[in-house]
Amino acid sequence: EITLPTAGTSRAMAYDFYANKDYVVYPNEIAKVWTDVKAYMQDNECLILNVRSSMGGKFMLSNTSGWIDEDYYSNEGNDGNIGVFLKNISDEEQIIKKGDRIAQGAFFNFLIADSGNTDAVRKGGFGSTNSK
Repeated sequence: EITLPTAGTSRAMAYDFYANKDYVVYPNEIAKVWTDVKAYMQDNECLILNVRSSMGGKFMLSNTSGWIDEDYYSNEGNDGNIGVFLKNISDEEQIIKKGDRIAQGAFFNFLIADSGNTDAVRKGGFGSTNSK
């Protein structure tokens, strides 16, 4: 049972992403919250994730922003499953329930600089660019 991302309103720029199960996150702990969602993108498109503003006083993204490249969709490490690293920044235990909205993601087009071309290929999931 997967909850696909949804837009909150007809004019929303970002889509809400949902937790795939229950999580308990203690103060200063980081939880990798999976969504069980993959995002297919065209060339020169990316998906950028941020923590939902309603979670601002309790959580932050542990890597401060989530940048998902087009080649993440088919990576060998986790088959493109989008996960969100959430750090509990409160002084209390926080509970994330299956189906809770945990992040918002927006798609963007981007340009590639003339000197930015490479033939490198993704080797895995999170943080895998240029990994051996």
